[in-house]
Order: sequence, then structure tokens, then C-alpha cells
Amino acid sequence: MGDVGIVLVGGRSSRMGAPKAGLEWHGSTLLRRTVGVLRRAVDGPVIIVRAPDQAVPETPDDVLIVDDDQEGLGPLQGLAVGLEAAAAHGEMAFVCSTDLPFLHPAYIRKVLACFDEDTDVVLPMVHGHRQPLAAGYRTALAPQVQRLLTEGARKPAMLFDVVRTRRLDEDALLSDPALAAADPGLRSVLNINDPDDYARARATAPPTVDVRCFGTLARSGGYDGHDGRPVAAATLEGAARAVGISLDQHVVAALNGDRITRDGHTPLMDGDRVSLLSADAGG
Repeated sequence: MGDVGIVLVGGRSSRMGAPKAGLEWHGSTLLRRTVGVLRRAVDGPVIIVRAPDQAVPETPDDVLIVDDDQEGLGPLQGLAVGLEAAAAHGEMAFVCSTDLPFLHPAYIRKVLACFDEDTDVVLPMVHGHRQPLAAGYRTALAPQVQRLLTEGARKPAMLFDVVRTRRLDEDALLSDPALAAADPGLRSVLNINDPDDYARARATAPPTVDVRCFGTLARSGGYDGHDGRPVAAATLEGAARAVGISLDQHVVAALNGDRITRDGHTPLMDGDRVSLLSADAGG
């Protein structure tokens, strides 16, 4: 079993004034981006924990959606539901909220890599604050979290005092060369709470990625596809459109040389390599 990703989307978003999961993000949604980043970083499934009857934006078919039927109990309740659902799929889970527009796969991988046999929770400490909704949890903690809820606990901080918690400060996180190169400011943990936060985040320039086209796609694009073309794009579909191509049943994309997909919502990061290929025989 591999590592699992868990996204908590059941918050009320009172300061935002609209559900954060559905906020537009470069032609996609904030939830779709978060799910896509997790899919790039974990081996197991991604699980969404939502409030009862909560509508969530469209997600890939392999994403699992579970309902938290206890409203008003805060993120600790969502954590309990998510860990219980994840226990059948993996021993460790990266748990996050949906409002982390700059979450990077390298951050997730670093957090999960810090588990050992003596660790139940990997808790980053960034920008002077604990980051319980951008942290790693052992899925076997689900019954213990549920007991804390029964005793009246509502905040994840109450869990950290009774389990084996490994705290990672900024220096410990950035000791990972891949994370230091990809996200030196640790923007992965920056969340958006109100419309001003969202506007600032949305105004940030999209990543710069390298796009290459092969076969008939190179000829239709009017350039030698083996020479990469730098484009600004936050999603795979955005990268394809930047070179005049749409992802459809005739086109597939390889991300960084090994992941084949047609999912145009796949989030991109600075430095990604996107190879577009014809899916037709002989293309």
C-alpha cells in the first residue's frame, strides 16, 4: 500500500463568502488543483472529506469522496473521517485543506519522507505557525482521534500532545534539495481566507513550463517539436493550448517523461516538461 492524500473541504468559508473548493483557478478549480498536486505526490488514492450533501467540483473518477456526517466539530472531525477511510489504502497520509493554491509535490514528498517507526504525525512549523492541515498523519490514528472527539476535543493541536509528533521547522524542510529548489519560500503552506487573499493568489503569474510536440503534432504546430518551447501555464490544458493544441481523444501528454495523461486539469509546476504526442497509431 502506498501513501494516501486527504483533502478536507467541509469548512464553512465564512470569510471567503463562497466555497473555496469551487474557486476558479486558471481554468480549473482550487479543489481540482489540490487533488492534482496530491496525485502527483502520493502512490495511493486521494480522498476528499466533505460535509453532508456538500456539492464539490468535478474530480477524476479515481478520487474517493467520503462524507463527514458530524457538522460543527471542526477539522479534527474531518481528520478522523479521512484517516478511517484512508486506513484501507495506506499507512501514512498527507492531509491538507483545499485552500493551498501554491502547494507543491516536493513539499508533500518531504513531509511523508520524514515518517519513521517512531513517528505518528509529521507536523511542519512554518512562518511561525504549526501547519496541521499541511501535515502527515499515520492512518492508524483514526480511533485515537475519534476518542479525543468523544472527550470534547475539537482542534488537531490536542492530538499532538498525546501522540508521537515529529516537528519540522523551516530549516529541516529546506534541507531537502528538491524542496529547496522548488519552493524556497515554503509557499506550499500559504492558505487563502478571504477575497483579498484569493485575488492576490490568482494574480500570481502561472508557472513556466517546457512544451514539446512530437510526430504530426510537431508539424501542425509549425515548429520542431523536439526543441522545447517555454510557456506560462498552470494546467496541462493551458500548456497545450499555448502551442495551439487541445487535449482530446487523439492527443496524450507525458509529464516529466513518465506520466501519461489526458487530464487537462493536471496542475503544473515551474520547470515541468510537457510532451504532447498523438494517440493515434502511426502518429
